[in-house]
Amino acid sequence: MLQGNQSMVEEFVLLGLSQTREVQLGLFLLFLLFYSLILPGNILIILTIQKEPQLSSPMYFFLANLAFLDLCYCSITPPKMLADFFSSHKTISYKGCLVQIFFLHWLGGSEVFLLIGMAIDRYVAICHPLRYTSLISKVVCYILVLTSWCLGFMHSIIQVILILPLPFCGPNELNNFFCDITQIIKLACTDIYALEYIMFFNSGLATLMCFILLLISYGVLLVKVRADSTKGKSKAFSTCITHIIIIFIMFGPAIYVYCRPFQEFPFDKVVAVFHTVVFPLMNPMIYTLRNKEIKQAMLKLLGKIKVQSRR
Repeated sequence: MLQGNQSMVEEFVLLGLSQTREVQLGLFLLFLLFYSLILPGNILIILTIQKEPQLSSPMYFFLANLAFLDLCYCSITPPKMLADFFSSHKTISYKGCLVQIFFLHWLGGSEVFLLIGMAIDRYVAICHPLRYTSLISKVVCYILVLTSWCLGFMHSIIQVILILPLPFCGPNELNNFFCDITQIIKLACTDIYALEYIMFFNSGLATLMCFILLLISYGVLLVKVRADSTKGKSKAFSTCITHIIIIFIMFGPAIYVYCRPFQEFPFDKVVAVFHTVVFPLMNPMIYTLRNKEIKQAMLKLLGKIKVQSRR
């Protein structure tokens, strides 16, 4: 692996979740079962919101986009992870590693900004209900979603631009099942002290600030809802609680990973699994289980599909 007079790393070795064959087989079956059950469930949520006219409000539009982002996010690392369970030498190319980092942070960043868009939607719905339809129009919804994708792209491209100049000429083992900035920059053959701080501000501090901002905003909305005496009080309260649950589920692992020094800790791999595989697919499912309208619409759609299949 020679480029000029310097030996350059062209691939990274992924140590995976376990080195024991029996454990790897058990994990493969567990993740395959989970992936096979939850993945179609998220697709069903998207189809239900698209097909049912009663779910045409902006809140459900944002939920469908959240489910789509989660589906894309969970298509980055799990397929390779499942394939690597049957490989004795788990590797990923340098370019493949950068691509993984780019899409992880693009989609992850887009989800963060989409949740902010959903918070704006709830604020207008609760605090300005009479002006809701005029303020949160279809055009505004599309702008908020497009903005979340663009801001996520900007966040991600900064990460990749900072990594590209780094020389990798020595160790090439990553103690994980995928590539991320917290591990790959430690393998660079240069001083990364300043770079770690830049990465911390771009990922860790930004994530923490968004988390605090969202919690404060939903806390204010909960106070507003409790003081309200209108008919939709219980539904608005339930929606806010659901959003808060999703915020904790999404931001918790991200804060653990990025809001600390880039060093290895005992629970890193466990948190990584929940952060990249389990929690993203669970977000729309949690929202669905707490919403009667979506559950009824899903049962209605499944009934139509069953009738059409019998014909």
